[in-house]
Amino acid sequence: MTPALSTASPPIAWGVSSRAIDGGAESGDLHVVAPCAGSVLVAAIDGIGHGPEAALAARLAAAVLSQNAGEPLITLMQRCHEELRRTRGVVLSMASFDWHRSRMEWLGVGNVEAALHRADRSANPPRDSLVLRGGVVGYQIPALRTAERQIAAGDVLVFATDGIRSDFTAYSPLGRDMQEASEAMLTQFGKDTDDAMVFAIRYLGQPS
Repeated sequence: MTPALSTASPPIAWGVSSRAIDGGAESGDLHVVAPCAGSVLVAAIDGIGHGPEAALAARLAAAVLSQNAGEPLITLMQRCHEELRRTRGVVLSMASFDWHRSRMEWLGVGNVEAALHRADRSANPPRDSLVLRGGVVGYQIPALRTAERQIAAGDVLVFATDGIRSDFTAYSPLGRDMQEASEAMLTQFGKDTDDAMVFAIRYLGQPS
């Protein structure tokens, strides 16, 4: 049984900053925040290319994720793949925070990068990157495997679409306001050759 969607505030703080290529009105980069009972799904979606068709594919993927957020990540990726077969497709990375177990599970297909910054300065490693699997959701996806990470209050997960340079991981969002951090990374690392988005999420710890 799929856990019911929840209207309760999940123990995260988040910010997102994006811009469309050439100042366009519609971006193909979208984010998702979908709370469930005991967990919250977060995702970053990049429609292939840019313009209205990329935006449409991204919106369809966002709708699938939002409506089925309590399902396993592999199932969600497969649902998106089936829904997007008649579109140009997307690349997609997502994570589920389970605050009962202080665990995060993540999965990515394509080139939406994700980095987990550890609040514990003695953590080894201090930063962890999502291992991405090649493919396009809606066209061809590989065999899927998720990975789990233990998380602690103050840890920050950052997603960046390919309109952001890969060295965005050098910027530490720890201790910063998530909206300010996402805007700073977009400004500092954004390219002018594609839609661009940075989505930053801080885990606040188990609710009291």
